[in-house]
Amino acid sequence: MNGVNRSAALYRYSLPMEAGVVLRNQRLKTRDGWVVQLRQGEREGWGEIAPLPEFSRETLAQAEQAALDWLQAWLAGNEPDDSALPSVAFGISCAQAELEQRLPTQADFRKAPLCTGDPDELFETLNALPGEKVAKVKVGLYEAVRDGMIVNVLLEALPDLRLRLDANRSWTRAKADGFAKYVNPAWRDRIAFLEEPCKTRDESRDFARATGIAIAWDESVREADFVVQAEPGVAAIVIKPTLVGSLARCQALVAQAHAAGLTAVISSSIESSLGLTQLARIARWLTPDTVPGLDTLGLMQAQVLRPWPGSALPLLDASALECLWRR
Repeated sequence: MNGVNRSAALYRYSLPMEAGVVLRNQRLKTRDGWVVQLRQGEREGWGEIAPLPEFSRETLAQAEQAALDWLQAWLAGNEPDDSALPSVAFGISCAQAELEQRLPTQADFRKAPLCTGDPDELFETLNALPGEKVAKVKVGLYEAVRDGMIVNVLLEALPDLRLRLDANRSWTRAKADGFAKYVNPAWRDRIAFLEEPCKTRDESRDFARATGIAIAWDESVREADFVVQAEPGVAAIVIKPTLVGSLARCQALVAQAHAAGLTAVISSSIESSLGLTQLARIARWLTPDTVPGLDTLGLMQAQVLRPWPGSALPLLDASALECLWRR
């Protein structure tokens, strides 16, 4: 598309979070990001640029400048390369895909619920899941033995439940083994995967071989030396587009995973409802047989531009956002 009749805008949002949302080492009080709007003729596209503190390598300020640089080049009639900053590359590529009508509108609004809170309410929620029962448990925040006991209770109570676990490389090999000790060996195959249990890939590989608990790569996917390949004990890769990069990069990773016989899971980085609904569309498009990991909207107190079906959170339209730049 040439530069005729192009216009663009960049908005900022800051959403209050529910109390108690903690990332690796800090409490997240607000979720902050940018919303980019591209227009050409009668068409428009939207995207979200939201670096995640402690996980993204770029800051919000760096993302702002990179987005402005890209937009100015685009308005001049150029077709700029994807930004080197993953959150910018992803948000802008989504806006481009909407503008050019390349992002399918159908979405997969299934989500693997995050297991927290009151056990009775949790069991009721999990029992009510339609179709394949898949849920997620964050492990590694407390004692590994405690995590193992909780996972064991869930698998025992719900025989048709499959669990995805995420340890964020928090365990030593000894702690990971302590976790596994409390999970009944007969139920371990109902752990769909445990994301990066140990501090190194080699330790995680050894853990999978020794325990029969499948693992998935998450942080590793974003590292320069990572290669998607079939390995004993490795079941999946987790793709978090805000942390990975452009839509094209995500497509390539999904294709590589499927070619290697691995599951690819599209997962959120605590985006607003705009980003989450786009991730749901991407999941339906690229990984239609896999429940995406998108159960993060409940951490926020408002939605942005596009509502998630069934959510009662208030919706902020463009007029409620701070317009930083428009051309």
